[in-house]
Amino acid sequence: MKIPSLLLRFPHCYFSRRTYFTNFNFASRADFLRVESLTPAHLDRIKWMWSSNGLRRELCQQVAPDQQIEGLSDREQRLVDRLYHGLIQGHRACLAEAITLVESTQSRKKKIAQFLLQKVLSYHREQEKLNQGKPLAFRVGLSGPPGAGKSTFIECFGKMLTERKYKVSVLAVDPSSSTSGGSLLGDKTRMTELSRDMNAYIRPSPTRGTLGGVTRTTNEAILLCEGGGYNVVLVETVGVGQSEFAVADMVDMFILLLPPAGGDELQGIKRGIIEMADLVAINKADGDLVVPARRIQAEYVSAMKLLRKRSKVWRPKVMRISAKTGEGISDMWDKMTEFRDLMLTSGELIAKRRKQQKVWMWNLIQENMLEHFRSHLAVKDKIPLLEEKVLSGVLSPGLAADLLLKAFKDGL
Repeated sequence: MKIPSLLLRFPHCYFSRRTYFTNFNFASRADFLRVESLTPAHLDRIKWMWSSNGLRRELCQQVAPDQQIEGLSDREQRLVDRLYHGLIQGHRACLAEAITLVESTQSRKKKIAQFLLQKVLSYHREQEKLNQGKPLAFRVGLSGPPGAGKSTFIECFGKMLTERKYKVSVLAVDPSSSTSGGSLLGDKTRMTELSRDMNAYIRPSPTRGTLGGVTRTTNEAILLCEGGGYNVVLVETVGVGQSEFAVADMVDMFILLLPPAGGDELQGIKRGIIEMADLVAINKADGDLVVPARRIQAEYVSAMKLLRKRSKVWRPKVMRISAKTGEGISDMWDKMTEFRDLMLTSGELIAKRRKQQKVWMWNLIQENMLEHFRSHLAVKDKIPLLEEKVLSGVLSPGLAADLLLKAFKDGL
């Protein structure tokens, strides 16, 4: 017997001799009549198949995301629905609340956040299909040393984009203090004009000790911003060094912003971050700093020639800009759109995004595994004792680590 596709799409229906689907709108009367004409034997067969765990799992994958939410209370379900609908309608308050939910470390809120993200991801995929498979937003990572003028640049650059009818989202990451654990979160204070723009959204977030210059949930925040209709997402990161380019694993284009008079820049900045840059911008190229900016630009143009080529269609560019006067900002956007178009046409952009999802999945696994290790009953009580022995010099760090790992393995 061939089961109507309608029943496979809605397996949670109530079956009886006369089957009623009060919760669903049929596409046509013919659909209803096909269900209505089923015999009791057919209905028994369907109920038996639905009771099979294997088929249950298969059918669950076909149910719409809003019907898959199980394990949530009515209040949590309403919260997810409210945030989701507010988000896709472009309400900034709902976007802010959704990012706060995603950033939460409380286990229950993390579970609710995953349900919300799954719904947004499904919506995101549908919108990309309507956009002929092209990405909905352009993700740009921005990094540079303190004093390079990142916040000033973002304000000038963001205002230019909003005037051109773009919706801009800025995820500004501030380093958390290793002593107190706090962050200033002062980037939004610097961007006074952009923060008042209704087509812009600025979200400062603390790193909370996460390496790589990004927060643990930056990737999810990017997805939420795109779901909210923002088509340019800027991720501003902290510092410059070997561990500060994790942002390159979550953006389409990575920009390195440098000051013109910071000494020997090629010695002061690690090679690793230069290799990740798709565009190097020398900021503050105005007034007395025009000549030093030209010199630094020439040095970087020579240095970039020695680096290994990462793309078949794009070679990193070096240009001078001034966020104070606005000089070069429009030309910089032209270079960025050229990069996006070339990467899209060659297929490298889509391949890069897919690879980034895999990399970020493993990053989250590593982080969660460490958290699980620390809280595991087999090692939780032993950690303070072995730490004390390491501090007193009785045990080497390597041996203490081996003992903890052995206890963890035996306790699984």
